[in-house]
Amino acid sequence: MKRRINWLGMVLALGLVVAACSPAAAPTTTVAPATTTTAQATTTTEGEPELLTDIGVDLENMTITIGLLSDLSGPFSSLVQVIVAGHEIYWKSVNDAGGIGGFDVVLDVRDTAYDATQHVQRYEEMKGSVAAFGHSTGSPQTMALITPRNFLEEDEILAIPLTWYSGWTDPQYNANLLHHGTNYCLEAMNVIGFVKSQMGDALQKIAIASVPGDYGLDSFEGAKLAAEALDLEVVFEARGQLLPGNEASESAIRDGLIASGANMVWLTSSPGSWATIFGQAAGQMQAVWSGAGPSYNPAFLANPALAAGLEAATFWGAYYSLWDSDAPGVQDAIALIEADGRLGGTKVSAVFEGFVEAQIMHAVLQAALDAGDLTQAGILRAATTVQEVDFNGLAPNESYVGTPNERAQRATTIWKPDPAGLAAGTHAGEMTLAPNFTHPITAAYEFTQACYEFGS
Repeated sequence: MKRRINWLGMVLALGLVVAACSPAAAPTTTVAPATTTTAQATTTTEGEPELLTDIGVDLENMTITIGLLSDLSGPFSSLVQVIVAGHEIYWKSVNDAGGIGGFDVVLDVRDTAYDATQHVQRYEEMKGSVAAFGHSTGSPQTMALITPRNFLEEDEILAIPLTWYSGWTDPQYNANLLHHGTNYCLEAMNVIGFVKSQMGDALQKIAIASVPGDYGLDSFEGAKLAAEALDLEVVFEARGQLLPGNEASESAIRDGLIASGANMVWLTSSPGSWATIFGQAAGQMQAVWSGAGPSYNPAFLANPALAAGLEAATFWGAYYSLWDSDAPGVQDAIALIEADGRLGGTKVSAVFEGFVEAQIMHAVLQAALDAGDLTQAGILRAATTVQEVDFNGLAPNESYVGTPNERAQRATTIWKPDPAGLAAGTHAGEMTLAPNFTHPITAAYEFTQACYEFGS
């Protein structure tokens, strides 16, 4: 049963408004007019607007519960734990400033261990108590929520994927998902294009290898497209053949890379497997290395030998700005992180991803509240009206209206490891080389569907 309350009267009585201009409040957001639906705000006999609510909204305690499907114990756990901290810091600052229209946002965080079966199980456990999902970790895991059975569509629930698969901007897959950041496919084009612009004719041959699944294969296809556009010879391919933690698989990839004669290696994997192969092969090759962003772990720099190799031979892309950025959104986030203290003074840029995801959800919840409908379905509908979310430099702006080609994010932060900067405490061990970089091949790419089609 949907509950209706006198929203206008409630807000006026509480005297609460949503602050703007800092990470503690909604980012600057442009919202398109909502389309007519069966669950719009209604009016009382006195003509005052009402607020529709159902699951995940507690009117007595004035809370909105948002779920996080997080890898807290699997291969990406060290990264995701920091991202979850970003959510927690952001929402605490919002709640301390008065919340969203007087509602505090409460997080329900569950560990999915980067396992698709557990991911679906946790979703089923949570869907009856959360208003929406603030993130869903992993491409295969998120895909398990929409195929072969589309749980999100059946339940009319919104989710923000903590994954950069290009399918999240493809109407075939994304009806209930809000993409953000350059997808793995376009990221590969940007990073490889940037390296080519730096190396010139010295970059002629590329080796491409990946793990299986949407994450690895989407990145693989982007690297192939980049190689074709830049006239690079692909001298080694291992499409989905890398099995992280499998010694025989890692050894086969390592040996193939060493024998390839490549000037550049694009390797998309889990961080542990990436570091193993790089550590064994880099010294035997004259090549630049990279891969999709989640292949990297800041903890790599704790190993002096590995750190030296990374600084000398790798370039990376990021989906958000880094700690060394002077963008206002970054500086505001850093101030909140340092005041909060839960990271213990550790500088790690991945925390900004939590801020980005939370700001997207904040914009959507504000749009739903403005439309008078905080039901699960109403929040989902509100997401389709968000024309632009401006992160104030924390990340490239996002839009959730228009064609897939118009919505696709194309800007990537290009950076390289900087152990000296980390040791000096000036930043998180990352030196930004090109913020908001879009290579011409990325800008020209006509995005109409996922680069890797699920199941192909």
